Parts: sequence; C-alpha cells; structure tokens
Amino acid sequence: MQQPYGELKVFAGSACQGFGRKVAEYLGIQLSAGEAVRFTEGNTFVRILENVRGRDVYIIQGLSYPVNDNFVELLFWLDAFRLASAAQVTAVIPFFSYGKGDKKDEPRVSIRARVCADCIEAAGADRVLTMDLHSPQIQGFFRKPVDHLYAMPVLCDYFRAKQIPNLVVASPDVGFGKQAVKFAELLGTPVAIGTKERLSPDQVHVWTVIGDVRGKNVLIVDDMALTGKSLIEMARAVIDKGAEKVYAAVTHGVLVPGAAEAIANSPIEELVITDTVEYRFEPLPPNVRVVSVAPLFAEAIKSIHERTSISRLFPPRIVRT
Repeated sequence: MQQPYGELKVFAGSACQGFGRKVAEYLGIQLSAGEAVRFTEGNTFVRILENVRGRDVYIIQGLSYPVNDNFVELLFWLDAFRLASAAQVTAVIPFFSYGKGDKKDEPRVSIRARVCADCIEAAGADRVLTMDLHSPQIQGFFRKPVDHLYAMPVLCDYFRAKQIPNLVVASPDVGFGKQAVKFAELLGTPVAIGTKERLSPDQVHVWTVIGDVRGKNVLIVDDMALTGKSLIEMARAVIDKGAEKVYAAVTHGVLVPGAAEAIANSPIEELVITDTVEYRFEPLPPNVRVVSVAPLFAEAIKSIHERTSISRLFPPRIVRT
C-alpha cells in the first residue's frame, strides 16, 4: 500500500543515537544516515546522507545536556529536511527540557517553552512527537499538531510485575497530583500527596504528607528528576509518617552532578527512569534502573505514518482530561 506521505525515514540526532537505533530496530528498518559535526569554535553542522525527497521523515533529537547545542542541532535538521523536499517532517523530542519554562511566574522573564515552540515551527517541523511534558498546556504553544506520549503504562507495568504488597502511590507535590491519581488507578492503589516548598532552585522541603502511608510501601512518581531532592525529601517524609519501603518512578532521569550519590544514600529502595535522556553526568547508582520507552515511540511513529490513532496506545483513563 502506498503511504500518503511517502516512504518512512527515521533519523537520530547526536543526543539520541542509541534511542534512535532502538526505535528503528523495533520498526524493523535501518536508522537513516546523517551526520552532525560540532566545530572547535562552537558551530554546529548537519548533513543528510541519503535522499529524503517525498519521504515521511522523523528526526529523533532530545533536548538533554548540552541543551542549547542539541536544540540548535534539531533546528538545523528540520531546516535541512525541509530544503531537501521531505514530504512531512516530524520532530521527535523524547525529552523537552525547556518545558519547565512554561509560564511567566516573575517579572521580566521569558516564556522559554513558547520561544522554543516558535523556533521549531519556523525551522520546518510539520508536527511534534514528545513525552510527558512538564505542563500539558505547552502543547498549546504550537500551532502544528503535537502528539503527547505517556511513560505511565511502561512504569506501571514494571511495578505491577514486582507485586509489591500494601502499595501507595505518592506525588511529592500537588502539581503532579493529578497524574499520581492516574498511576494509582492503573495500579489499583490509594494515593498520597506531599506539600512541597521550593526554597531555592536546588533546595526543597516537604512540609507534610496528605494520605495514609503508615505500614505501607510507597511509590513516589514524578515527571523528571534533576537533583533528585524532591524525591528524596518526599521519601524521608513518608518514612517519618511510618512507611515501610519507598520506591520512585520518573519519566526523565536527568540526574545532574551529585544526584547519583544523593539517590544512592537516600531511603529510596529503587528509582526507575526511562531512556528518554541518554547523556549521563555520572554513572547511575545501583538503586537506579532504566526501562525503555523506545517501543512506545516506535508504535507512535507507525501510527502517525499510517494515519491511525495514537490514543489506542494508552488506556482511556490516561488520555482523558
């Protein structure tokens, strides 16, 4: 059957080479050829090494460290595909790190996520495929279609298989509380919410925990872990409330310098992250495990290419508002 947007082509930028190979392998295709070069003075250069005219192109490039270099590289890839006459170009961004800049919450600051969205569209993206944006409203910053994936089913499958007794799902703050409720619904558990105050960019304090965790095993969930301090403070708070063992699950395990040691020495028995972030500042500690969401991205790419629904990949309770 002839596809409406031509032959499927999947490329990977320098931030997602391993992830891109996993996606291509799952799709049963070869990762398409391209190269990115960073010159000594800081310039970035990209080159497509095969014909994409009339093809349905997907460029996988996450915005992990070095964030600005990877973002500019993504823009250059999009421009190159547009100039090479690709029929459709989808920016596949497993981790959209500027998603934290989703609002103007103090005077004279930029809404960075919106600026990034404008640049991605201007460079030539016809649509965006991403996962677990820090705030869902970021989809509204784009005038092009955005397909938003959730790591929740993959993380829930992992912990469901562990068959942890007396489990309670917990969020370190009310901001992720709605998603924590969905985790709890999928796992069939109660939910608890922490009341967190951020004292500085690198310092947080959980004042109290709403919900019964005494004698329970607790699974703390969040969208990302940078320093890991929100997870660690919440773990200590539920232990103080009488919890037994504490686990954690986040989609984007950025884990900046110092986070590995902090998590290794924390009350967290096991932290599960996905492979949306490839760059590692430090080796992962023994209590951190990585699960892959590459098959989920591959299925989403297949759905976009074949013009079928992406909602089919998730239980209805996840995609409902």
